[in-house]
Amino acid sequence: MTDTDTTGAARAAEFERWANVYTVHKAFSHPSELHGSLCGRLAAGARIQENEWLATVCEQMGLAEQAMDESEDLAPFMNGAYDKALAQLQSSDLSFQPLLPDDDYAIEQRLEALIAWVRGFLEGMALAAGESLGQAPDEIRELIEDMVAISQLSEDEESGEESEQQLLDITEYVRLGALAVFTEFNEPERPVRDTPTLH
Repeated sequence: MTDTDTTGAARAAEFERWANVYTVHKAFSHPSELHGSLCGRLAAGARIQENEWLATVCEQMGLAEQAMDESEDLAPFMNGAYDKALAQLQSSDLSFQPLLPDDDYAIEQRLEALIAWVRGFLEGMALAAGESLGQAPDEIRELIEDMVAISQLSEDEESGEESEQQLLDITEYVRLGALAVFTEFNEPERPVRDTPTLH
């Protein structure tokens, strides 16, 4: 199994875990959108207190806040998801992946997930960075404009090899774009961290 296959398998398993959590809790939104929103906020330099993050989860999933108390696994899962997303964005090996379904899903479903992730990312980034996005370097502003265009794509794309390749290319562009935003708005991690994290 190549590294690419391993990455693909891990990404597929992660999406399935999120999808199962959404199904169990009868959430009406898309898991990719919440993951995108989280990554957008982290990439723009925000760090979220646990209670605020869990309240955001409930809001995005369309759940009452007491859902966290009523479910044994929702808060631990979402806290783990927060830590994992931050660790991947900070990783020097560029292993970060948006939360998307794998090739077993129809291209329409994969495109729908990508659009949902990008919409979430843009919303999260705007929430965290606010007006400072306007002072970002030209390449970051161009990247954001491209992401806005991606978020407005139609989900009714024709399937075929050309569309498959286009989707792969767009997904990789989005992935690297998220890392570029993170690099722009976050100080490099110091090797030793004496201060406790907020989360």
